[in-house]
Amino acid sequence: MLANENAAHTIVRAFRRHGVEVAFGQSIPTAFHLIAPGYGIRQFAYRTENAGAAMADGYARISNRVAVVTAQNGPAATLLVPGLAEALKASIPIVALVQDVARGATDRNAFQELDHIDLFRGVAKWVRRVAKADRIDDYVDMAFTAAAGGRPGPAVLIVPIDLFQDAAPKESGRVASLGAYPLDRPQADPAMIAAAADLLAGAAHPLVVAGGGIHSSGAAAALAALQEAAHLPVGTTSMGKGAVDEGHPLSVGVIGYFMGRRGVGKFMRPIVDRADVVLLVGNRTNQNGTDSWKLFPKGARFIHLDIDGQEIGRNYEAMRLQGDARATLTALTEALAARDLGARAAGRSAVEAAIREGRRAHLDEAAAMTGATASPMRPERIMAEIDRRLTPDTIVVADASYASIWINNYLRARRPGQRFLTPRGIAGLGWGLPMAIGAKVASPASPVICVAGDGGFAHVWAELETARRMGTPVAITVLNNQILGYQKHAETATHGAHTDAVAFAPVDHAAIARACGCLGVRIEDPEAYGPALEAALAADRPTVIDVVTDPEAYPPVTAFDGRLGGQ
Repeated sequence: MLANENAAHTIVRAFRRHGVEVAFGQSIPTAFHLIAPGYGIRQFAYRTENAGAAMADGYARISNRVAVVTAQNGPAATLLVPGLAEALKASIPIVALVQDVARGATDRNAFQELDHIDLFRGVAKWVRRVAKADRIDDYVDMAFTAAAGGRPGPAVLIVPIDLFQDAAPKESGRVASLGAYPLDRPQADPAMIAAAADLLAGAAHPLVVAGGGIHSSGAAAALAALQEAAHLPVGTTSMGKGAVDEGHPLSVGVIGYFMGRRGVGKFMRPIVDRADVVLLVGNRTNQNGTDSWKLFPKGARFIHLDIDGQEIGRNYEAMRLQGDARATLTALTEALAARDLGARAAGRSAVEAAIREGRRAHLDEAAAMTGATASPMRPERIMAEIDRRLTPDTIVVADASYASIWINNYLRARRPGQRFLTPRGIAGLGWGLPMAIGAKVASPASPVICVAGDGGFAHVWAELETARRMGTPVAITVLNNQILGYQKHAETATHGAHTDAVAFAPVDHAAIARACGCLGVRIEDPEAYGPALEAALAADRPTVIDVVTDPEAYPPVTAFDGRLGGQ
């Protein structure tokens, strides 16, 4: 420790000890960001805090490391709330470092003073304000432990501005690095694993439904081993997409609330309907993932594996397997190997045939749309063009609403563990572009494709400049139908009419991109989209492909069947 070091050095050193290499933040806390590069922590400067939190989210999902976002007190801090709320519900570990007013100014109506502990209490696992320099290492370690431990999520560390300038305390000598997740890998009770193995081995029609916890645990390989060894069909939730190779003969695809017309899930419904034992893994059993809790047959028995014991049995009474997904799935596969799986093996060909026929029927039903040549362009055709260009290393990021549903239905995971990022925690619009930027920062060599509707994209236009300035070439497709599609169609299906707020004036998003120094192209001819996407993936800067799309098109939301006209 140098003689002129202050507490800011202690904070930065503690963050670096936990493996932090990037901090998403503007200039505040200035004392932190001025010092951080000297310790190997790069500042990634966003334009708005809400987008910065989404960037950190995308970074954490791809890197499997705790992400860091910083902000000033007051209005800047309030803009972190939506992103941290998404991270809390989606179980994504983020440490938010928030500068506060000076200790002597507390509760004196200082400039932009706010009760940040109350502000963040509902959107974080852990919120604390450090008041003494000699407790910095304690609080930083607690923040990273909270973020990465157990069920991951956000932690908020609040630091008064004057504390950064305090004299540096004596070095703690700590060496623990707590920045990777999962921090611990507890295995479920062996007796419960044995009971689960018995139930699965004896089931006539078992089904595995994998959620986002597979990705958080890094359990895709373990799930693939279970799928193959025990002859189990596997479906996923939206956040679980990519947990298995969707070309595997036992992969059902994404199931949930969009198993309607032209959806691949429509033709997998018989497999779900006859399930007698359902193994839920890293799965919140939320409303969308269970089609409002109507998806599974009433007589099914459930086994629920989750790191968070509160989630087990929340919506379906279940055999409890509380533990890390990778560790417990590995143990479950070993336990099943000691059981008689003859019935499972004998029934495998019939299950594979049903899945194969379901895929074929889906392709046949959707062919008119995936091959459509009319203008405005069909989203299904866009998805078909993207799918032709996917590699096993491609990362696809979708904004909330229809964009997420389109990619979940029409893009195919090429390998276990391929990433398709969707903001399904609270599903707010505007996450797509910044989450894609964060993903690219985490994996610069991976192609990153972002799909967003024009409604969601409008929330974050400013971050095009960020992507250009910071050198993150992502390929962005804007589905420009000049409406809030989900809102319009849901209102029409429910009320028979829609509000005026669902319609937009025409916007040329490609022109906005070019104004920010990015590449921008507007597509009205469907034949031009594929080559434009190839060019975007090869470009050295961000590219916006602004596609004029059919406003009557809607994805296979089950609740829309028979309630909407159009296509």
